[in-house]
Amino acid sequence: MSVKYLNPDRLHENPAFSQVVTTEGNARTVYVGGQNSVSPSGEVVGKGDMRQQASQVFKNLEIALSAADARIENVIKWNVYVVQDQPPHPAFEEFQRVWGNRPNPPLVTVLFVAGLANPDFLLEIDAIAVVSENNG
Repeated sequence: MSVKYLNPDRLHENPAFSQVVTTEGNARTVYVGGQNSVSPSGEVVGKGDMRQQASQVFKNLEIALSAADARIENVIKWNVYVVQDQPPHPAFEEFQRVWGNRPNPPLVTVLFVAGLANPDFLLEIDAIAVVSENNG
């Protein structure tokens, strides 16, 4: 399997995201539905705090990916939904902390929305991951 991350010369290159990803070969695609800041007991973590909510969202994403034998570095695409008038930068900083120095950041789409399923949610993220069938 091969995954290619492309940043064409005529598009802006940013270390936080890639512009294009292609995959070929023996691979499995994992789709993770929108994750928010709910704890395993069903409580909203970090009410009113974007950074705390982002931290819980990434914990939930890692749990969901793990259930499908995938890891955060297998993610090729994030869709990030941020409630209008909320500062996205603490969530972006949390992403950078979680992603670390890994190469080839995923594609990212950020949308500002009027609201989410629970009025206490400040953001939600879904993901697409690609995993090699040979070594996960």
